[in-house]
Amino acid sequence: MELATARLRLRRLTDGDVEDLRLLDGDPEVRRFLGGAPPTRAQVAEATLPRMRAYDGTGFGYWAAEAAGRFAGWFALRPEPARPGELELGYRLARAAWGRGYATEGGRALLAHAFADPATSAVYAETMAVNARSRAVLARLGFRHTRTFHPHFDAPLPGSEHGEVEYVLTRSRWAALPADRP
Repeated sequence: MELATARLRLRRLTDGDVEDLRLLDGDPEVRRFLGGAPPTRAQVAEATLPRMRAYDGTGFGYWAAEAAGRFAGWFALRPEPARPGELELGYRLARAAWGRGYATEGGRALLAHAFADPATSAVYAETMAVNARSRAVLARLGFRHTRTFHPHFDAPLPGSEHGEVEYVLTRSRWAALPADRP
């Protein structure tokens, strides 16, 4: 299943995306709020991509984002069994795609897709409290900050002492947002 916006094509991930995913997750600036070591090509091919593609055919999961025909990152809309009726929004963009509004544009497309399903009551997202760019995207999308929490990390990242934040966008709030949202 594909989704399209004015500037983005959101398509299912394929085996041809392995190198782009490796490069994306190998960029230290992209990894700044992720932790862990950058994956090898084999790890992406044998573990990361199959995990991402496990949702294929469900209407949810991961989409590769292309801008002007080039890989720009990915977006995700995943069900969470512990939160019936809710989906988790995620995104990761290559540094070359930062500052262009793609996260907001792709996020809106996935929110429209999520709320087209009457079973979806809310969409949530989590990020590090210090990840100002991601928090700004969530605010532009209409999400509201609902909590700050402090999980334990065996190898904490700089800034993790400020905690993680959760944002939620309910169906009623989505419906109340301006109809001319891009």
